[in-house]
Amino acid sequence: MTQPVSSAQQSGPDKGPAPLSAPASPKKEGSSPRASGLRWDVRNLSLLGVLVALIVVGGITEPDAFLDTGNLQLILTQASVIGVVTVGVTFVITSGGIDLSVGAMVALASVWATTLATQDFGFAGILFTAVLVGLGAGLVNGVLIAYGRMVPFIATLAMLASARGLALLITDGKTQIVTVKSVLDLGLPDSYILGIPPLVMMFAVVTVIGWLLLNRTTFGRRTVAVGGNAEAARLAGIDVRRQRLYLYLLSGLCCGIAAFMLIILAGSGQNTNGNLYELDAIAAAIIGGTLLSGGRGTIVGSVLGVLVFTTITNIFALNNLQSDVQQIAKGAIIVAAVLVQGRTSARGET
Repeated sequence: MTQPVSSAQQSGPDKGPAPLSAPASPKKEGSSPRASGLRWDVRNLSLLGVLVALIVVGGITEPDAFLDTGNLQLILTQASVIGVVTVGVTFVITSGGIDLSVGAMVALASVWATTLATQDFGFAGILFTAVLVGLGAGLVNGVLIAYGRMVPFIATLAMLASARGLALLITDGKTQIVTVKSVLDLGLPDSYILGIPPLVMMFAVVTVIGWLLLNRTTFGRRTVAVGGNAEAARLAGIDVRRQRLYLYLLSGLCCGIAAFMLIILAGSGQNTNGNLYELDAIAAAIIGGTLLSGGRGTIVGSVLGVLVFTTITNIFALNNLQSDVQQIAKGAIIVAAVLVQGRTSARGET
């Protein structure tokens, strides 16, 4: 009785043994890094198109006021302060976290840096204090989240309340006027270089450093890895807790820098500074393409998101539209951006 011939024997010595498993299915369209990069480039181009459309609308509705050089400089200057905050928030969201305390940290840093005792140390004292307070608040957030295992939403919400309360305690509800001339001079037109305000230059520097950090360094790759799958990142040898601590420190640092910029812009420190910055920063990052669930972030998209929101606010103000209409428009934009992200993610998984 003949024995059945095995598949390996049927293939013969020249052909080699038959495969033990089915061949891998071809890659789905859009799953390659090149396709993914193209998708993000399209999103950035779309945001750029929205920004151009807003400029056209502003030019049509209020041509003399909106297209005035001073107004365009104002838009960029206002975008610079919240833009620096957004850079830090982008890193946090990319890692799968959230920071609701950025506005309160800006307020705390601004009032602490404008006390009479701090102003006695001049320009360096104000700058150093603002950055140090931002780092300190970020450190508290990072320790609570990374080592205290607190949910980022709860930890940063607690920091929001605490920092606002401390800022109110320091100022006693009063505005602290800056008297250091070297600080105030940075906000004057005489300090502009080729028509560009110093605050815009500071924002540009922070943006470039943030882009390089996220896209060209190990720190950026670890941030994306932690946001994509924290357990896989841990198994790959990444110290997830330390990485999260560094990210909240970075967010605090950006808040300290933004507080110093706000001091230059306003010439004072108030406990109401940075009001709703957390909303604007998170919204700008989301519409820019940073996934709220983590694992993917874009500095360029976040910057474009900031410019879109700032331009909308400026157009509404020039057309005497109420602030509640602005908030409704921002809310609608956020919802639309999240829906687009959801559909994009669903297509990527199918």
